[in-house]
Amino acid sequence: MQRGPYLVGVAGGSGSGKTTLVRALRAGLPEGSICVVSQDDYYLPREEQAVDANGKVNFDLPTAVDLDALARDLRTLAAGEVLYRKEYTFNQAGREGGLVELRPAPVIIVEGLFVLHHVPLRELFDLRVFVDTSEQEQLRRRLLRDARDRGYGEEEVLYQWHQHVLPAYRSYLLPYRHLCDLHVVNEQGFERATSVLCDHLRHAAGVPSALADQRS
Repeated sequence: MQRGPYLVGVAGGSGSGKTTLVRALRAGLPEGSICVVSQDDYYLPREEQAVDANGKVNFDLPTAVDLDALARDLRTLAAGEVLYRKEYTFNQAGREGGLVELRPAPVIIVEGLFVLHHVPLRELFDLRVFVDTSEQEQLRRRLLRDARDRGYGEEEVLYQWHQHVLPAYRSYLLPYRHLCDLHVVNEQGFERATSVLCDHLRHAAGVPSALADQRS
């Protein structure tokens, strides 16, 4: 009997290293054996986002993302169909997101802030992974990333952190931490965890280990 794809949810706070971990897993598995779906590509348009008491858009709420659409697309991928999704560009002026092709694969990984909070999505996963990083380290990385990649000033980043990001982390991520099968601590790196996870995914998804050495 042919097995279906192995579905993995990767959650963690902003700056915890979710995307870095997923990239490492993609690099450690054979070409074509993994499909990565980013929750970020399901953000609703800015005009549909909630605002806080100061009139600032709050992107760090589960309602900011079309999680129902993400769950539907994951079921479609698991059924063997190809999908196309417009890339989210974090509201960067002058940058238009292209189409992201999502192709079925033995391993399908979904990464994002709220993939555990949304019950219909959470229940689809065969494996749930939580990337653990201290709040202080998350903030340090966010300050660096948002200045480098998104052009945000320190004042803006700190406002978002204290008013939006940290409350969301404590309300919509930490309560589901205990539901995860695996916790990956990422204070200084996670090379050993990546190796263990790659071995597990090869076995769980039925990917021949010998193929891993063929990836250039």
